[in-house]
This record gives sequence, C-alpha cells and structure tokens, in this order.
Amino acid sequence: MKGDSSLTAGPALRAILPALLLLVLGACKQPPDEVVTTQSSMEERGLVAIKQVGCGACHEIRGIDWPRGRAGPSLMGFDDKTPIAGELANTPAALAAFIRNAPAVVPGSTMPPMPVTEREARDIAAYLYSRQDD
Repeated sequence: MKGDSSLTAGPALRAILPALLLLVLGACKQPPDEVVTTQSSMEERGLVAIKQVGCGACHEIRGIDWPRGRAGPSLMGFDDKTPIAGELANTPAALAAFIRNAPAVVPGSTMPPMPVTEREARDIAAYLYSRQDD
C-alpha cells in the first residue's frame, strides 16, 4: 500500500472529529441572550387558536388541561427545545412555517398541515415561546 495517503488521513480526521462535533452540536441551541420576546396579544390569540385547532389532541401544551395528547412531542418548555422537528432552527419564523405545513417544511414529518392562517401560526408560535418560565 505504498503511496496510499488514506492511511495517514485517518488519524488526522480522528483528531479533529471531536472538535467538529462539538462545534456542530453547539450551533443547535440558541444562545441564552437570544430569548424570544412576544406580545401578550399574540400570546392570547395563540392560545385561542391552539384550542380551536385542537393541538392538544396530539401535544401536551402548557395552559391546555385537556386533552393532553401523546401522539406528538410535548411542547412544554418549547423554547428550550432545538432544533424543531430535529431539523429546523428554533426560531419563531421557522416554527410558524412548520405549524402551517409541517410536511412541506420537513418532508416526512408526521404532523399534518394545519388549517391556520399565517397570523394564527405566528400567534401559536408566540404562545409557545411565551411559556419560557412555566
């Protein structure tokens, strides 16, 4: 195997792989000083939309006592969870797009498109982000 440079590339790659992994994982979560702030009117409308659309049938959500769905992930403390659906940056815009049409945003998502307007999706996102300290 004279002249085979792949033998020397292996140890070099193994040496930098842990650093690359930490860099990638560190980029997944929002820095603590990038807390999402919302308007209370959006949060109130978001809770109304959540109840009307029935998000609680699949998700556990703060402020929704019944139903407490288990088919989808819990949305308790949503602001701490990243990335959205394992793929999207945890931002209000990404969340609103995902709420409206999850399969279009993340192909293969089991969450169905939801019958909400763009404004309702933004309001739902605002509500979920407002539950930071609950």
